[in-house]
Amino acid sequence: MNRISETVKHLIIINVIVFIGTMVVGGGTLFYDWFALHFPKNEAFQPWQIFTHMFMHGGFMHILFNMFALWMFGTPVEQRFGGKKFLFFYLSSGLGAALLMLGYYYFQFYSGMNTLTEAGFDANETLNTLRSGYARYDTRWQQALSSEELGKFISVFNGTMVGASGAIMGVLVAFGMLYPESKLMLIFLPIPIKAKYFIPGIIALDLFSAITGQSIFSPSNTAYVAHVGGALTGFLIMWYWKKTQFNNHRWD
Repeated sequence: MNRISETVKHLIIINVIVFIGTMVVGGGTLFYDWFALHFPKNEAFQPWQIFTHMFMHGGFMHILFNMFALWMFGTPVEQRFGGKKFLFFYLSSGLGAALLMLGYYYFQFYSGMNTLTEAGFDANETLNTLRSGYARYDTRWQQALSSEELGKFISVFNGTMVGASGAIMGVLVAFGMLYPESKLMLIFLPIPIKAKYFIPGIIALDLFSAITGQSIFSPSNTAYVAHVGGALTGFLIMWYWKKTQFNNHRWD
């Protein structure tokens, strides 16, 4: 078993400290208000949340599985990359995950907004109503939007995104490309599978869930689009480094 690498260790420590702070400071909501990623049209959004959200977690099992994956896959990847390069890769994957997720949210939100606008509702008044609080939305919107569309419209505006999963998905991709013959197993499926098959399979399941909305192994509130965004960003960085041989010029 490999000893934990320095950058991975520090990332885990930061995540744990933030998790403890979330639990004990401000009644459990203050850190979410400040550091969780809010929808940009929501007044609670702040630019730093694009980065800080990846150090936030929604519960003990959430942070436990993420930090276990960061240790398990991040340590061998950092040993190949070096600390600074790994940190750049990790944060870039998390940023890519957030940007793709926000793009998806914008699509969902403006699909609802355009429907309401076409039905005669003023866009600015609609935004002001949303900002006044979830419980006080305009009931007339139900005339233009189905229950499902209305639910998505409101939940996107008021929802938050937390977790290191997007960044870790990028690390998983790097691990699969660096150690393709390594054998991995799911806890509930103890069959060794090579990383070059296992990791694309995990990404394919996330993509399926993102498209269909059907959860297979994860909770229904999992941000599957963010997982795909982190994996895609990690793959593009790895592809670029391999193509240009940038990975031969270590930063540390």
